[in-house]
Amino acid sequence: MTSEAGLAFPWRDVAPAPTDDGWVLEASVREPERFAVIFDRYFGQVHGYVARRLGTDVADDLAAETFLIAFRQRDRFDRRSGVVRAWLYGIATNLIRRHRRDEVRAWRAAAKLPAPVPAGAHEDRVAAQVTAQGASRELAAALAKLNAKDREVLLLVALGQLTYDEVADALGIAYGTVCSRLSRARRAVRAAVTNPAEDLS
Repeated sequence: MTSEAGLAFPWRDVAPAPTDDGWVLEASVREPERFAVIFDRYFGQVHGYVARRLGTDVADDLAAETFLIAFRQRDRFDRRSGVVRAWLYGIATNLIRRHRRDEVRAWRAAAKLPAPVPAGAHEDRVAAQVTAQGASRELAAALAKLNAKDREVLLLVALGQLTYDEVADALGIAYGTVCSRLSRARRAVRAAVTNPAEDLS
């Protein structure tokens, strides 16, 4: 069976449904087909996160690569010290780093073109506002100017909807570092935008 990106994955024949991600990942070391549960639960989320940062064309490849890396490295995951979802976002974030220049270029381009702010739930508005395609000029410019590490934390929270603990897990940094980077990023964004609805608080 193949992923949305058209790549073949060896674990797609059997999909057990235990609820504990760490247990499933650990069991998949002995029974690779169990990895299908992790893939099915999180591929859409990871793909959406990458797409909002880099666009759908790149997201197809990077989301697929995220899960191939996770599959190959699943024996290294320790469920007592980590969360599978955060681990996957960490892998995706490392892959996104290779495209940092492209992402900043997209934010700068978006800063030159006005985009309407969509109606809808607050979470949907925030997610749409912080994509290069849907950001206002001010917000896009503010995101382009952020320190890369601060922007990474802000987007994991705003787009990935990870908790602070999950962000710390994903990036391999301390909880306090997440808080300070997020606070700094939010301050910079607030100072740059005139519409309070866009401050990503």
